[in-house]
Amino acid sequence: MEAQNLLSGFFPNYKIPLIQASKKPFSSYLPSNPSFQSYNCVSFKTHHSPCLKGSLKKIFFCVNASENAVLEEKDYKKPRVVKRKKLAVFISGGGSNFKSVHEACFEGLVHGDIVVLVTNKPDCGGAEYAKNKEIPVVLFPRTKDAPDGLSPSDLVAALRRLEVDFILLAGYLKLIPAELIQAYPRSILNIHPSLLPAFGGKGYYGMKVHKAVIASGARYSGPTIHFVDEHYDTGRILAQRVVPVLANDTAEDLAARVLHEEHQLYVEVTAALCEERLIWREDGVPLIQNKENPNEYS
Repeated sequence: MEAQNLLSGFFPNYKIPLIQASKKPFSSYLPSNPSFQSYNCVSFKTHHSPCLKGSLKKIFFCVNASENAVLEEKDYKKPRVVKRKKLAVFISGGGSNFKSVHEACFEGLVHGDIVVLVTNKPDCGGAEYAKNKEIPVVLFPRTKDAPDGLSPSDLVAALRRLEVDFILLAGYLKLIPAELIQAYPRSILNIHPSLLPAFGGKGYYGMKVHKAVIASGARYSGPTIHFVDEHYDTGRILAQRVVPVLANDTAEDLAARVLHEEHQLYVEVTAALCEERLIWREDGVPLIQNKENPNEYS
């Protein structure tokens, strides 16, 4: 109707045909009018239409005054808006993976923000970094040595108040309580310095993992990111990165190469998580959708 009213001012005897919700271009002949030689293109934008299901319909009216006019109908889908995610990170030490993810958030590589750091060691290097960056630090769990720590229910309530979307474990050495896992299903990730399920479970952490890998004669190692369940290192695997074990490697040599890959992998996976590019296969295996090609998964 908007197009009809506007065109009637130019061509009183012309009636624009009724536009149906077809996606095929169509043409209509207009009377030649030399007085409109300067008009090459006029664009009309209609109101939302229920038949478009959230799309915008735009009609282009291109005029060649000596020949004819072509009306072309195109649909434009609204871009999907993904809200910026709020992250909680759990650590027990220096927090190098925590720092990598925080820097990536700050640089815009991750569509999210770390809104709280949870630790069982308030004097660790990662906690000091968080305080310097004005990130709130929460002590968990409550113990005899740490009476100010939160109980599991208090921790869940605190994370809810902060509107935390996802939890990232980055060198946190305590078992995650069932209350937290139930409150955040499929929303808690952990990074482990071996190719799980090998060299995982209770007691396998830090340098102990790399020593065990070398002693076993394994030719490959590398970090694994997996979802967290009620046990150590048994949740569904989301991503891995392979690192060769060299003939003369020490545990420290291998640890340094694996850690380098950890920093990159955790940022990539966190970015996919915040961009909602994770899907679950029918058999319960999580996959990451390729950002450039949504039909490819890893």
